[in-house]
Amino acid sequence: MYLAYSLLLTLGLLVLIPHFIYQAIAHGKYVDGLSQRLGSLKGIHLSSRPVIWLHCVSVGETQAARPLVKKLRSVFPHHSLVVSTITATGQKLAHQVFANDVDSILYFPFDWRWTVRRALNAVNPDVVLIMETELWPNFLRECNSRSIPIALVNGRISRQSFRRYRLVRFFLRKVLSHLNLAVMQSESDAERIESLGVDRTKLFTAGNLKFDVGTVATSAEDTKELERRFGISQDIALILAASTHSPEEKIVIDAFQQLRQNQKVRLMIAPRRPERFNEVAKSLDESGLRWVRRTSPQQVTDSDAEVILLDTIGELPSVYTLATVVFVGGSIVDRGGHNVLEPASKGACVVTGYHTHNFQAIVQLLNEADAIVQLPPVDIARASGCLERELKSLLIDHELRMRLGNEAKKIVENNQGAADRIVEIIKPLFSRSSKEYAQEEVLLATKSQA
Repeated sequence: MYLAYSLLLTLGLLVLIPHFIYQAIAHGKYVDGLSQRLGSLKGIHLSSRPVIWLHCVSVGETQAARPLVKKLRSVFPHHSLVVSTITATGQKLAHQVFANDVDSILYFPFDWRWTVRRALNAVNPDVVLIMETELWPNFLRECNSRSIPIALVNGRISRQSFRRYRLVRFFLRKVLSHLNLAVMQSESDAERIESLGVDRTKLFTAGNLKFDVGTVATSAEDTKELERRFGISQDIALILAASTHSPEEKIVIDAFQQLRQNQKVRLMIAPRRPERFNEVAKSLDESGLRWVRRTSPQQVTDSDAEVILLDTIGELPSVYTLATVVFVGGSIVDRGGHNVLEPASKGACVVTGYHTHNFQAIVQLLNEADAIVQLPPVDIARASGCLERELKSLLIDHELRMRLGNEAKKIVENNQGAADRIVEIIKPLFSRSSKEYAQEEVLLATKSQA
């Protein structure tokens, strides 16, 4: 089965080569880190200390991993910590948020045995931690053959993913057998992965790390700079459209056009994917609105712009406290929604669309506490009108906004602690304690001095 998987992986990459070439030329994607993806890590320098390899996928998993990285650093100070991602945006964010916390950041290798072996030879991890459900068969198999403990942390299996996984359950059961531990977000996630083949004795639940993200400080300097440059004040309401997908930007712009006919209001749009920044800029040009890009040189007219395009990576959390209402995208179009907890943790009034199956348990919890506004299912043609009505009622009702924001923040605070629980669960994977490593280092230092 592994041979068939590797052949299919190779065939898939060959078929996608024209796409990769186009993306490389048009957007510069896939070029950066190619040698690392092929397992060559010559530029990676690690100390002789034992290594924890934490693998994320992209921006969402990297953001979620922030409290876990802090906790790992605290509990295992005598280990080196390596973080890997697959996407370029994940790499960029990892370099920003983990600059002082990890020893190395690298691209995850393509999942061929020879590339995986090269990467594992270079990193030589003592423990591998995999965020959410990033299951690469050859990587897991090779780790297992080297007796490297592997833990799935903050594990999640959505309904859609579960349906797909069930189609290859006979193969996935073998892949999952290589896991030493699976620390899932919820009982429903644990039940799904158990039905796919994970032994119940390896299963734990620890809550969602995304609840802990609110404990990670955002940049007050970035917030102040954005506030100053764009003249953001409480006198004029600011709607923040976060992590949007096509055609949600046009839906938001249309709703905004309707709102501004009767009240003073401004809009900031933060598209989910950087490669769409120019596409959204074109839509703003066509809208006739006065708008400005975050990355454009500063102008005195920036404070008068009706719309701000946040075309950066990593700054979005710094805007939540400035926004009157936050709409979280990927939810009017069926992308499963995006993280509503970051704005909620800042006490923001949050609006999301109907399609939130990626965060089903979280949105349900917020709904039960009346701490979020969720739009009903609506077709694209009527979406702007539906969104406009909800935004209008929230902008008018200050007390409602405050109550929603306060309740959301309370929910986040009451459900934090996943990072602590995860680290306690995975401790048995570490063969020696930090105290033993510390004693060993002292002994070596004493001998060198003698």
